Amino acid sequence: MPTAVAHWLVKSEPDAFSWDQQVANGVEPWTGVRNHMAKNNLKAMKRGDLAFFYHSNVGKEIVGVVRVAREAYPDPSAESGDWVCVDMEAVGPMPRPVTLVEIKATPELADLALVRMSRLSVLPVSAAHWKLLCRMGGCRRQAWAR
Repeated sequence: MPTAVAHWLVKSEPDAFSWDQQVANGVEPWTGVRNHMAKNNLKAMKRGDLAFFYHSNVGKEIVGVVRVAREAYPDPSAESGDWVCVDMEAVGPMPRPVTLVEIKATPELADLALVRMSRLSVLPVSAAHWKLLCRMGGCRRQAWAR
């Protein structure tokens, strides 16, 4: 029996690595995570899991969806430590980006990890939150919106 797809949110500063770069590269290692809780979230990701691609600092909005293409392996950008990365592949853009302002103004999202732990770069997203955020972004028709 297939395992249920888990949902996540990954943050990137668009001036360092943007959604457009993710799309152009297709599959890209998600490197540079240096927080233990975020590292544990990367380790929990399974091939096929979906994640919102969130532009942090500039924009502060969900702009696309990526899929885990390769599970956690040693991060080649780490000089020391047991840091990991996963490979992400672009799935599709959000038809309409969902801003942090909108997210914070939606009572049903008050317990979303993005709101509660705003500095964490890799966050879990519940199935209910995933569906609501997809609806807010106008992506109901895409298969990954379920």
